[in-house]
Amino acid sequence: MLPKLVIFDCDGVLVDTEGPVNEVIAASLTRYGLPISPHECQSLFVGGTIFGVQDEARKRGADLPENWVDETLMQIFARIEAGVEVIDGIPALLDQLEALGIATAIASNGPMGKMERSLGPSGMWQRFEGRIYSREGFTPKPAPDMVLQAMKDAGVSAAQSVMIDDSPNGCMAAVRAGVRAIGYAAEGQDNQLRAVGAEVVTTIDAIAELIGI
Repeated sequence: MLPKLVIFDCDGVLVDTEGPVNEVIAASLTRYGLPISPHECQSLFVGGTIFGVQDEARKRGADLPENWVDETLMQIFARIEAGVEVIDGIPALLDQLEALGIATAIASNGPMGKMERSLGPSGMWQRFEGRIYSREGFTPKPAPDMVLQAMKDAGVSAAQSVMIDDSPNGCMAAVRAGVRAIGYAAEGQDNQLRAVGAEVVTTIDAIAELIGI
């Protein structure tokens, strides 16, 4: 059965922001006394929030100032505005879904300002307008709140929905909402995604076949 709604994570699924963002975070944490690489940031913080990064970094010994979140978000926004790539296969997948009348939405733990900057140049911000859910209005994933609201707004059931995410937190949110979770494992996180109940793909092109379009 074809889904009636496909919900996407943003960072690492629609656009390749995670590499640039992890570079910014790693440089900042290293500067404040926690030497760390972008790859380690990816492993530790993927699918979380900037507040979670702050809390974990302090536990690990980083001497972060009180305004660290605001400071780092400004740096992240500036880096994203310099340009990020759309993930290979996403434009074609969105076109297929639209042609079949399948609704789409975004559920992200990132702030709206960050998504507007990363999705705007490709036109995806406008394409998803009114169907973008973020941690600014909902409890962050792995809570299912954003997924549940997306289904409610689309007027569909969990059985008619699919969630695509590259993080265990995101896939767990889908599972907790009773939604089929597809884990996009482009960074070798296959086992972590399967552990929370996701079906795993390593390319976006594989998703169309998996959901039957």
